[in-house]
Amino acid sequence: MAQPLIQVTDLKRHYQMGGTVVRALDGVSLEIQPHTFTIVMGPSGSGKSSLLYLLGGLDRSTSGEISIGGERLDQMDENALALFRRRTMGFIFQSYNLITSMNALENVAFPMQFTGILPAERNKRARQLLEQVGLSDRSHHKPSELSGGQQQRVAVARALVNNPSLILADEPTGNLDTASGVTIMQLLSELHRSGRTVLVVTHDPRMTRFATHKIFLLDGHVVDEDEYQSATLEIPQA
Repeated sequence: MAQPLIQVTDLKRHYQMGGTVVRALDGVSLEIQPHTFTIVMGPSGSGKSSLLYLLGGLDRSTSGEISIGGERLDQMDENALALFRRRTMGFIFQSYNLITSMNALENVAFPMQFTGILPAERNKRARQLLEQVGLSDRSHHKPSELSGGQQQRVAVARALVNNPSLILADEPTGNLDTASGVTIMQLLSELHRSGRTVLVVTHDPRMTRFATHKIFLLDGHVVDEDEYQSATLEIPQA
């Protein structure tokens, strides 16, 4: 078997909330192979977004090890993390995180400003990516002029500008209607088929049909599917 792309060992993320210690992650260990489409499922408060933010280098763990492509994220300083993110991963946020004063083309091109790529090449690459996600006719529209599904597609395009090998997505269908959600799932599936590793945090069960692997989180711990299903089974109303 190939070496894991992502290896997490005894990962903990605890934080203080008033007089209480919240154990968002409490000893998570897992491996994710390259070129897989993995979904992390869990109810609200299970720790799934905390896990994704740690893997994306957007937060710091309390303890434990995170290795991506053989490099230890937990040992990097902020500058090293920023460089690693730029060359390795694309992050898709549930709330899109588009810059409201920029149009779609400018939003997609923006991350390339930090790579030394000339403006003409940045715009060419951004136009190609907007065409790839079916938004070439919306390139000059600002986020306020786009639907939620269109904004999320712009966010997907932006995540691809530096040609990352790893795509991380945090509840990418969470703010979308049914049809738009399916479109985003299909886009992520296409990215996986193109050779990228895709990791999606979701509570949307429709995503399972696109996944090659599933991870289940409850109360900051990885559990097996039977335990997860048993714990999250809805009790019928009388």
